[in-house]
Amino acid sequence: MTRIASPHEQDRADSLTWLHIGAGSFHRAHQAVYLNSLRESGADRRWQLALANIRADMSPLLDALARQQGQYTLETVTPDGQRSYQRIGAIGRILPWDEQLTQLTAAGAEERTRIISFTVTEGGYYLDHQYRLDTANADLADDLRCALDGSGAPRTIYGAIAAILQARSQSHPQAALTLLNCDNLRHNGERFRDGLRQFLVLRGETALVAWMEAHTTSPNAMVDRITPRPTPAVAERVKQATGVDDPCALMGESFIQWVIEDDFKAGRPRLEAAGVEMVASVLPYEEAKIRILNASHSCIAWAGTLAGLQYIHEGTLRADIRQMAHDYVTQDVIPCLTPSPIDLAAYRDTTLARFSNPAIQDTNQRVAADGYSKIPGFIRPTLQESLAAGRMPRATALLPALFLVFLQRWNEGRLPYEYQDGIFDPVAARSMLAAADPVQAYCQDAVLWGELAGDARLVELIRTALQRLHQWLGQAR
Repeated sequence: MTRIASPHEQDRADSLTWLHIGAGSFHRAHQAVYLNSLRESGADRRWQLALANIRADMSPLLDALARQQGQYTLETVTPDGQRSYQRIGAIGRILPWDEQLTQLTAAGAEERTRIISFTVTEGGYYLDHQYRLDTANADLADDLRCALDGSGAPRTIYGAIAAILQARSQSHPQAALTLLNCDNLRHNGERFRDGLRQFLVLRGETALVAWMEAHTTSPNAMVDRITPRPTPAVAERVKQATGVDDPCALMGESFIQWVIEDDFKAGRPRLEAAGVEMVASVLPYEEAKIRILNASHSCIAWAGTLAGLQYIHEGTLRADIRQMAHDYVTQDVIPCLTPSPIDLAAYRDTTLARFSNPAIQDTNQRVAADGYSKIPGFIRPTLQESLAAGRMPRATALLPALFLVFLQRWNEGRLPYEYQDGIFDPVAARSMLAAADPVQAYCQDAVLWGELAGDARLVELIRTALQRLHQWLGQAR
């Protein structure tokens, strides 16, 4: 397949390429929207988006986008249900998938490619809780073997980027590059870069490690927009509203945010002209999202499940469940994160308004997953910092208490869906729940609590929270 040029493309020798890996909905409803805004406003027309995927699963979408010259329709929905439609034409090149990732590698190695971004989901980085590569993973192990014996094809972001860097270092040894992580991973640029470094060291590619360190940067970024998996109903609404048959149509909420550390090695578009927040450190924005948005999301999902609800918006619209999330943020998170460049109370209110959007149809099952990662990642830091400051974080303690009751329901076979957790050990969990004192056993779990494991203050907090929770459950249904 030849390269596909959109009507907006400036096919000039001096045009620059932003290559994105990951053809799922999030990129097309987020990064592509910002680049589209730059092009349409005339603020910066130097850059062309190229879109590729590591795996074959997105080939039908890439083919459909190619037939539409990279264009598609985005439907956005406000919390009060107002829908609007926008044609996105920022994607100038569609790179069809092939098993060896030949076209992706060639595009990444071009001198005019100055930024490579990626959305491969948090699990696509294969990192454990110590941020070491999970080399037991079959895909990662295959990629490591590919390099050693010269056969096979990349299947991970590390294998794909390594192939690009190898080709680039040979064809354009002085061509600098920015590697931009756009996934929901704490310190995502640093985590990816460290994972890539580990990957290359394991393959014995010390020269390529040195080239990467000298010629690339990996700024941290924070991305945010709820983008459900597209359904046939989206295309039907697009056809009714615009008259266009668009198999590539997708839907997202009206809220959108992108914060990036301004550390680009080879230039960048004028992203700030499109509303991107360019900052020296993404840390306060990242912490606000993780503790306010992500933790509240889990709170509402666990509480909603226990109350017999199916969707996130149903729990958010219930006064009692909404109050749990509101109190958690107000009483404990805001004191921990103050001072902040963000209006944290306003961010809390915006977050709850977003969760109340019935058009999103986000399920409790999806958000309730991976509790064994979410307790230490989203919730434990607020407990630790509050206790270190001499405060008893009683509102925060309700969240792990909800998860404990959630696990008890799972153990009894009373959850309305299958619980999914990437690091969950069912045998250990059942043993903990069968202990003479399950609360004490729960609070001694080092995976969940780290340095807090076994702390008498934590045990007291969880016991008190459980008393409140059992009283609530008696009234919730």
